[in-house]
Parts: sequence; structure tokens; C-alpha cells
Amino acid sequence: MKIVETHAHLDLPDFDQDRDQLIRQCRQEDIINIIDIGYNKETSEDAVRLAEKYDFVYATVGYHPHEASDYQPDVIKQLARHPKVVAIGEIGLDLFRNISPKKTQKEVFEDQIILSQEYNLPLVIHDRDAHEECYEILKKLQAKKVVFHCFSGDIVFAEKLIKEGWKLSFTGNITYNNSNLHDVIRMIPEDSFFVETDCPYLSPLPLRGKRNSPLNLLLVVEKIADIRLQTPKEIAEITTRNALKFFNIPAK
Repeated sequence: MKIVETHAHLDLPDFDQDRDQLIRQCRQEDIINIIDIGYNKETSEDAVRLAEKYDFVYATVGYHPHEASDYQPDVIKQLARHPKVVAIGEIGLDLFRNISPKKTQKEVFEDQIILSQEYNLPLVIHDRDAHEECYEILKKLQAKKVVFHCFSGDIVFAEKLIKEGWKLSFTGNITYNNSNLHDVIRMIPEDSFFVETDCPYLSPLPLRGKRNSPLNLLLVVEKIADIRLQTPKEIAEITTRNALKFFNIPAK
């Protein structure tokens, strides 16, 4: 059962002790591609290096809203040309923690959307307590290929994004007892969603509180299958097809 991990942070120190072993194990367990996500200068560069090392790993580059005050557009411009870079992200707005000023977050978000259009790359969106603000900026700048990673909105917001042709990605938090995403998962069209772990964060049940990894992606797939009354194999096939098309990764 082949699966694509669309959002991992394997370059972080959490994986320093066993990174290579873990990545090899992922390949053995039919995780056919991993997208390692940049969120500032260092992690974007590290994601590209990881993608250079493994043929089935790809990278994104970008500045997370928490990192907006340190934004360097030239970093994005340099890295976005790399053949293993498949998206700009994760970028967006975080109005829950407001580590960077809201005005700065919005300016950096808009600039990176414009850069994504210049380099013809899709967008990976971080949206926390900022649904309408993210939507309005993306609409204003006529963004086309967009995925809201770790989707956290309600069914009304989900329908709004789907109407634009944008995608949603689901993580281990859908397995939590307090998850309010089951209605979204039931209604979402087959061509509109992916799966991810956001590792090392958001470990699915029954592993909550432990370090997450792409090896736990099957638990997300199984939960979606259970909610949608489909088989895990069907969900794996659907999400793999969607991810490869969205990120323009050759099927193998």
C-alpha cells in the first residue's frame, strides 16, 4: 500500500540520532515519497540537502509566520530554482501565538505567494486562528495551487476552499477524541485531500505524546478510511494520486 508523506520535518534535531535509518525504513514500508518542509532559512536549506541525499525525498522552502520577522526573500529565490523543491511553504498566518507582528506576517505571506507564482510552485499554508485572513490574501493574489496543511477549519470553511480548487491535508490530530474534523472528512471530494504527519509533532493515537514519524502515516490513513467507510488501500491510493499530481512528482 503506497503512501506519500506530504508534510514532515525530518531535518529537525529530533531525528539526529536515527534520521538515515528512519528514512530507509520509510522506503521499505512503502512510503514512496516524503516532502520535507522548510519554515525558515536554516530548515529550508536543510530540507533541500535532505532531498539531494535521497531520491524519493523532496523539499519545500519558505518562512513560517513565526519566522516572518527574519524573512529573506533572496533565500527563497535561490532555493526555489532547485529541481527537488516542489512548493513554497510552509507559509501563512498564525494569529494564535502572534510571535511575529500581524502586519509583518501578512506582508511576508503576500510576498511569498507572489514568489510562488514567479517560480510556478504550489503553496503549503499554515493557518492557525486565521482562516478568513488567509483566504482573503490568497484570493486577492489569485493563488491557484494551494494546500491548507493540518486543516483545522469547519465544514463551511472547507467547502469554501474546495470551491476554489484548493486542497486540505489531514494529520494525526484527526484521531484525537476531541477532533471536530470527521464531518469535513466525510464530505470532502476524493480529489481534494492528502495525508501528512507533520512529524515530529501531532502523533496519532495511540502514540500521542511520543515523537511522530512518517511511519505513523498509516494510522491517519486508517482513521480516514474508517470515517469515510472506505478501505485503507483506497485512501492510500486516492491521497497518493492527489499528492503526486499537486506537487508535480513523477510516479514510480
